[in-house]
Amino acid sequence: MTTAVSTSPVTPPKPPATAARRKGPRAWATRAPLLPALVFLIVVTQLPFVATLVISLFDWNSLNPDKRSFNGLENYASVFTDAALRDSVLTTILLTASVVITTVVVGLALALLLDRTFFGRGLVRTLLITPFLIVPVSAALLWKHALYNPEYGLLNGALSWAGELFGDTSPRQPDWIADMPLLAVVAALVWQWTPFMMLILLAGLQSRPAEVVEAARLDGASAWQTFRYLTLPHLRRYLELGVLLGAVHIVQNFDAVFTITAGGLGTANLPYTIYQTFYRAHEYGLASAAGVVVVIGTIIIATFALRTVSSLFSEEANRA
Repeated sequence: MTTAVSTSPVTPPKPPATAARRKGPRAWATRAPLLPALVFLIVVTQLPFVATLVISLFDWNSLNPDKRSFNGLENYASVFTDAALRDSVLTTILLTASVVITTVVVGLALALLLDRTFFGRGLVRTLLITPFLIVPVSAALLWKHALYNPEYGLLNGALSWAGELFGDTSPRQPDWIADMPLLAVVAALVWQWTPFMMLILLAGLQSRPAEVVEAARLDGASAWQTFRYLTLPHLRRYLELGVLLGAVHIVQNFDAVFTITAGGLGTANLPYTIYQTFYRAHEYGLASAAGVVVVIGTIIIATFALRTVSSLFSEEANRA
C-alpha cells in the first residue's frame, strides 16, 4: 500500500505584522529630514513651471487684462509659425552649435597641453580656468568695451600697433559688433566656456590607464596613433558629456546677447526673444509658451547628459 505524498510548495511564514509596522515609521524617520528640501524644491521649481504652463494656454496681454481668454494651444502654434520666433530658434541653434563645437576643439587642445608635465603648469591651469569664474554679464561687458570698442578697444589698438609696425599709418578700424555681430557673441561665449570643456576633458585624460599608454609607446606607436586609437576612444564619453552640458547652458544663454548686441543685428536667440515678448510686448501667454518649449528642449538634452554621466560612473565602478 502506497502513501500519497503532497508535492505542493511550502509557503514560507509571513513576517510578523509588528515588524512591518515598525519598519514604516523607521523609514519615514530617516526620510523626514529631506522633506523640507523636497517641499522647497517643489515650491521654487515645480509650482512656477505649472503656473507658466497654465498661462501659456491663455491669450493674455498685460496691457489689456480684461481681454484675457483661453486659447488652448494657439500660443504654441505661434511659437513655431511666428517669423521672429522662428528666426530666434535658428539663431539659437547656430549660436549653440558654433560655441559648443569651438569650445570642445579648443578645450581638448588645452587639456592635452595641461596633461603634460612642465614648469608652471599649476599657474597656467589657474589662469585658463579664470574666464569661467567671471560673472557672465561682467565677461560680456569686458568684451564689449575693453575689446570690441572701435575707439579704445584692445582689438583696434592691436591693429593700429600692427599697422605702424608694417608701415600702414592708417589701418582700418572695424566696428566689430556692427560688422560681425553673431561672431562677436560667439567669441565672447567661447572665451568663457572653453575652461568648462577643458576641465571635463582634462579629467578624462587623467583617468586613462597609464600602463596602456606606456605599452603603446613601447610598441612604437606615434603620438598621433596613441591619440587616435587610445585617447580619443577613451574620451568619447567625456566629449559627449561636455557637448550635452555645454548645449544645455548655451541654449539658455541670455547675458551675452543682451549685453553685447541687445538682440539686434540678427543675434536675438530664443531666451532674448522671450524676454522681449514678455517685458516689451507684454504678451504673457506667448512668452510662457516659448519658455515651455525651451524647458522641454533643455530637459531632452539634460536627459542625454544624465545618461552619459550614469554610464561614466558605471565604467569607473567596473574599472575599480
